[in-house]
Amino acid sequence: MRLVLDTNVVVSALLWRGTPYRLLEAIRQKPGVRLHSSPALLDELTDVLTRPFAETRLTLLAKTSREAVADYSEAVEWVEPDEVPRVILADSDDDQVLAAALAARADLIVSGDAHLLNLKNFQGIPIVNASQALSRIGQG
Repeated sequence: MRLVLDTNVVVSALLWRGTPYRLLEAIRQKPGVRLHSSPALLDELTDVLTRPFAETRLTLLAKTSREAVADYSEAVEWVEPDEVPRVILADSDDDQVLAAALAARADLIVSGDAHLLNLKNFQGIPIVNASQALSRIGQG
């Protein structure tokens, strides 16, 4: 199973120990589950993790934003989308998630963003929250 995580899910997974964290751990432990991302999503993650709220939280976890990004980067397989579809007019960053999912031939998009969740699927790829993703990979 191929998954693409929206940046909001990754940030939650890296900074707190809730469902997104459990999802990331399950992905790492399940041999048949592969995580995909793109350079644009990595840039967004890097930007968010260098914001004051994130750096404060990372300090409590004894990590730097650079270490958190590097750890996540090692866990993903990289894809480079050929194009970025214009689907979510209210937030073009969400379109990057969709582009990465297409490039990865993803089986699942995981997001906490209402713009994406309200789509329910994109070109046949289901869009679910972290809890639903955990259930789908057999860890929920």
